[in-house]
Amino acid sequence: MDYGNPVEEHLSTRTSVSVFDVSHMGRYVVKGGDVYDFFQKAVSKDLRKFRQGTMSGPVLLLNDAGGIKDDIMLYYLRDDEWLVVVNAPNVVKDREWLLNLKERFGFTDIEIEDITKETVLVAIQGPKAPEVMESLGATSEVKNMKILEFIPEAEILGSQATLISRSGWTGEEVRSYGFEVWTSIEHGAKIFREAVKAGAKPAGLIARDSLRLEMGYLLSGVDMDESTNPIEVRYWLPLTLGKTECVGCEAVMKKYEEGVEKVRIGFKLKKGDRSIPRHGNKIYAGSNEIGYVTSGVYSPMLKRGIGMGYVKATHAYVGYKLQVEIRGKLHEAKILEFPLI
Repeated sequence: MDYGNPVEEHLSTRTSVSVFDVSHMGRYVVKGGDVYDFFQKAVSKDLRKFRQGTMSGPVLLLNDAGGIKDDIMLYYLRDDEWLVVVNAPNVVKDREWLLNLKERFGFTDIEIEDITKETVLVAIQGPKAPEVMESLGATSEVKNMKILEFIPEAEILGSQATLISRSGWTGEEVRSYGFEVWTSIEHGAKIFREAVKAGAKPAGLIARDSLRLEMGYLLSGVDMDESTNPIEVRYWLPLTLGKTECVGCEAVMKKYEEGVEKVRIGFKLKKGDRSIPRHGNKIYAGSNEIGYVTSGVYSPMLKRGIGMGYVKATHAYVGYKLQVEIRGKLHEAKILEFPLI
């Protein structure tokens, strides 16, 4: 969860460089001549502009009613071989769902192999991440990748990794400061230790949570689940509105046309209020209960409590104030767009 001080780990990621072991994320290899057609049916984003050597950005697995099963990442390795990263709680569930879709749509040659326990995923994040990567022997080709590009079988620390990508989940990847390395367990352990020696601060899941909340990134099963749809969640990045051939896409379009009763918002407490909003805390407009918190943390950058949650669509006014109930006391908060920093 942490390496002694989550606040310092958070600040190091924003101002210097940190290294995360994120091997809890699920990893699949998907092979077959019809992989593209299969994923075009399975995910929410139109993949027609997706090119080899790039990551999809997040895409959604939807149920038939348009509810969010998970947000996942696709890696276009070769025409007949793609890689997938899924959220940790959904490693078994997502594979079962993909196998179900394989049978439903008759993709008989598709193979889906779970390699989570055979590999590791190490994330090096922060403004000085390129310097650490250079110290680990990464080539100029690796350092010059653009966001969401990856290089398969890239050499680092004297051995080949499965791949190195320009990506992450802290917000640093947006400024091209983030790298992630898929590799073997032994190689990954060496990379982690050598990154620390090169100046990267080891950081845990507590810092990862506060970093992602400052950016407004969603946690599967907490901020979204099968009872919520992308319109309520305002999760536009992984969605191609108007796409009809994917599972759940028509249901999402119908929700978009009809409108929704609640929407996700971001908020921050008043300056200096270090209270931490918690999952399930109620949100009020005056004496009127209008919603609930899904995630909240103390933001080391803003030096106050921040969070996200759902409120009635009639009250989702950016810039307006509301009240969040924390431990029986109402705390003033302001509705903001993400990112919060």
